[in-house]
Amino acid sequence: MTEKFKILAKYIKDLSSETPDIETFLFVKDNISKYQLNIDITSKALKNKLIEVNTTLKFEDKEANEKKSYFEIVYASIIKVDEDVKEKKDLERIILCDVPTKIYPDLENAFLNLIHNSGHPSIKLEKKIDFNKLYNERFN
Repeated sequence: MTEKFKILAKYIKDLSSETPDIETFLFVKDNISKYQLNIDITSKALKNKLIEVNTTLKFEDKEANEKKSYFEIVYASIIKVDEDVKEKKDLERIILCDVPTKIYPDLENAFLNLIHNSGHPSIKLEKKIDFNKLYNERFN
């Protein structure tokens, strides 16, 4: 199947790592295995069949600890959709599945660099995100 879009640009739109103090850093270092990865995808129509797709990754502690670090990246992709894409469902699939799948290796690499450079070099994102599966679960 040929792609029905072209990525014209991709870049880090926003990057955040927050660890308020050394006590928090030491606490997080011992508890970071409890942190969870969340993903969010939003899009904004530009003009001439151009769409900005923002893929956000957050790595955070869901528990009510006072001491926590926060890591977030917003990765923007500017895509041009082919003229023959007319169906809303096809467009949703491109935005929620095809684009994130294509950009994910770069996004994951940038996000891991942020976490590693924030003092947590041993962190790995164990599970690869299956955007096809997420997309299918959302609509079934």
